[in-house]
Amino acid sequence: MTGEESLRPQSLMLTFLGDQVLGRDVCVYSGSVIDVFARAGIGEQATRSTLTRMVNRDLLRRQREGRRMYFGLTERSEAVLRDGKRRIWQTGAVNRHWDGTWTLLGFSLPESWQRQRHDLRSQLTWSGFGPLFNGLWIAPGEVDVSALVAELGLSAHVKVFRAHADAGMDIGQMIEETWELSDLAGRYEAFGRRWQPWEDELPHPDDGLVLRLRLQTEWLRIVRRDPRLPVKHLPDDWPAEQAEKTFRAVHERLSPLARDASERLLDLVPARPQA
Repeated sequence: MTGEESLRPQSLMLTFLGDQVLGRDVCVYSGSVIDVFARAGIGEQATRSTLTRMVNRDLLRRQREGRRMYFGLTERSEAVLRDGKRRIWQTGAVNRHWDGTWTLLGFSLPESWQRQRHDLRSQLTWSGFGPLFNGLWIAPGEVDVSALVAELGLSAHVKVFRAHADAGMDIGQMIEETWELSDLAGRYEAFGRRWQPWEDELPHPDDGLVLRLRLQTEWLRIVRRDPRLPVKHLPDDWPAEQAEKTFRAVHERLSPLARDASERLLDLVPARPQA
């Protein structure tokens, strides 16, 4: 399945908001969003449903101007979007500055707590952890999971430590046994194959904005799945660095077209303070 086929409207919407609304103190007209998403192959009904769901989840707020409805960010969506921006532009895909620290998390849950166990494992995977053993998970660096564990109501069942590997430990082998490296490498390689042609090609001016939205959405989805393992313990041909170069080159190439398209297509108004 290609990235284009599998992008969810909400993921694309968050990229759009981070790209066009975050940090500008503005709201965007619903008709503008529908127009942009139609160019991405997403129908009006799906776009309207996505906007409504995001309002219900406190990721968007409505602002009426005459007969038009505009949408702006909430504190919750601003935090999500700032985190995504940091993950793309500051943290990056290649961990060259690891200091040897690992975060170890042990948990013991009653057998009947299958849902809680599933939720905890899902959240740990999202936070960069891998299963060292059944109830012992590990992540590179210092990872603060206190809020995550508290939100799941599992603080009494989880213990967290900082650790360093013994001098004789084969960290590379441990990484291969704990994380699905082949799956992650395949995602980076597929991203590179899909986007490299755009390093030398330019799309139609009206397509620049949508292409850049797709580019960012696909890239963020990959790097969010990446636990950022120390590069010195990864295979020599690890493809993240080349994929990141492709991402940055294509983003830079598309940006002038995307800016021009957004100025033509988007109706923005200043965000009013919420009552």
